[in-house]
Amino acid sequence: MDCSCTLTKTLQSPALVRAFSLGLLLLLWIVAAELTADTSVLPQPWALWPSFAEAAASGALPYHLGMTLWRVVCAFVPAMAIGVALGYLMGRVPAVDQWLDPWLVVFLNLPALVLIVLCYLWIGLNETAAIIAVVLNKIPNVATILREGARALDPNLGAMAQVYRMRPLARLRHVVMPQLAPFIAAAARSGIAVIWKIVLVVEFLGRSSGIGFQIHFYFQLFDVAMVLVYALSFIGVMLLVEALILQPSERRVRRWRTA
Repeated sequence: MDCSCTLTKTLQSPALVRAFSLGLLLLLWIVAAELTADTSVLPQPWALWPSFAEAAASGALPYHLGMTLWRVVCAFVPAMAIGVALGYLMGRVPAVDQWLDPWLVVFLNLPALVLIVLCYLWIGLNETAAIIAVVLNKIPNVATILREGARALDPNLGAMAQVYRMRPLARLRHVVMPQLAPFIAAAARSGIAVIWKIVLVVEFLGRSSGIGFQIHFYFQLFDVAMVLVYALSFIGVMLLVEALILQPSERRVRRWRTA
């Protein structure tokens, strides 16, 4: 009985489930490549190793991967800071929400490609334009999530803070932030996923470095293998960030609700 329970818990382990899920995706890739039977269209996973090794040994892959990661971080930090502040303000002050809600709707529905092109046209083909374009694309999503979080704050906890005459900073730290933390974590997880995709488009259109630039270069050469090498390399990094940083952080901020 104990052995069966242990086996059941092991099979239900999130890490094991995640590994099996990725393994199933890899199996589908192998089957699709076999059915295609054309390496110029979809090579087998193991056929990418020589291209990966060559790109890594030459230093091109680490360099371009690092440039994309740097742009993701530079866009993620201000997008989260501004989005959290705006979302909280809109959720707590109805007048601000009435004024800014139309702006939010406009920017939520404005295609990312349009903002990227406009930033390049107005500011120039430089890093400033690239980062601003990504930040402007992400702020509305973060603000929308945090606005709902601010609206969901428990009024009873706010009343308790007033009764105990908590100072503003103490109230923010011990009452407001624990309630907003799950929403911030959700915005961060979705933010990373969205931002790096937009960064690739920014690099594809107007930068001379990064994963997006390399994908554009090898797209022109019709080199599917190298396109997959650069794309999968960054996806691998994002999976590590998700597993080692974002998911543990989200579980931690949600712990108080189940304690």
